[in-house]
Amino acid sequence: MTRRNWFVAVVVLALSAVIMGCGSSSSSSTTSSSSGGTSSASSATTGSTAAVASIASQVPASIKSKGTLIVAADATYPPDEFIASDGHTVIGMDPDLMQALAAVMGLKVAVKNATFDSIIPGLAAGKYDVGASSFTDNKEREKTVDFVTYFTAGESFFTKASGGTTIVGISDICGHSVAVEKGTTEEADAGTQSKKCTSSGKAAVKVLSFPDQNGANLALSSGRAQLGFADSPVAEYQVKQSGGQFKLVGASYANAPYGLALPKNSGLAKPMLAAVQELMKNGQYKAILTKWGLESGAITNPQINGATS
Repeated sequence: MTRRNWFVAVVVLALSAVIMGCGSSSSSSTTSSSSGGTSSASSATTGSTAAVASIASQVPASIKSKGTLIVAADATYPPDEFIASDGHTVIGMDPDLMQALAAVMGLKVAVKNATFDSIIPGLAAGKYDVGASSFTDNKEREKTVDFVTYFTAGESFFTKASGGTTIVGISDICGHSVAVEKGTTEEADAGTQSKKCTSSGKAAVKVLSFPDQNGANLALSSGRAQLGFADSPVAEYQVKQSGGQFKLVGASYANAPYGLALPKNSGLAKPMLAAVQELMKNGQYKAILTKWGLESGAITNPQINGATS
């Protein structure tokens, strides 16, 4: 993630999700879609998507023969990916995009809920075909997986609206406790900043890492952490849905591309890129982002391995 919320639809539902641990990797998957449309459980309200023969023909034979893309997502990161009110279906921007992309490639899709830091190892082990979980495409991750970029996002801090911590930017977090999800860009950036703090004679950052975003959010709401640190769309969504409990603090920074993660040299990158370009051309890409209030992160030039750092 520049990644990767908890208040899903209303505050009561969100608090229930946190208590029940809805981010557990044991949660079920979305209903697989047919190649001619999206799943009713995770549809993008943009109409059906037909397979494009010139793109479907590029799909590797090993994927084509099984007919279904197994997609991993950490479903604790709304509005990008989270658990629906039925308690098991994974919904959000990324599942909707994957439903549409798979249809263009003539495939079905099954979205599996998994902890964020387990997804890239799962791709490398052949457990998943795609990681669609607000992954920041960076050069370190490109050593293990390939990416197809499709979105851009920054990073943001949030705190309690009453009695919270005031900062201007990441350089101000020295001596503060910061809740992050394990394996995310935010975890790495908070750790890097902590080293900068101590090297300049300031107090270290207390980085509190959790298996999923629900745990990080709970640390903030309970007072264990002073700051939450997540991708900007996710932080903004949390604040909007919190009923006044949280507020953004400081400015968003470090915009970087999100990428769909694929096993290295799997042959899936080119058809996936072509499918993203097709959704941009036919209007579904914009419609899906708009559905989730994420149109400000739209890009026009998707790439294979487009990391900027």
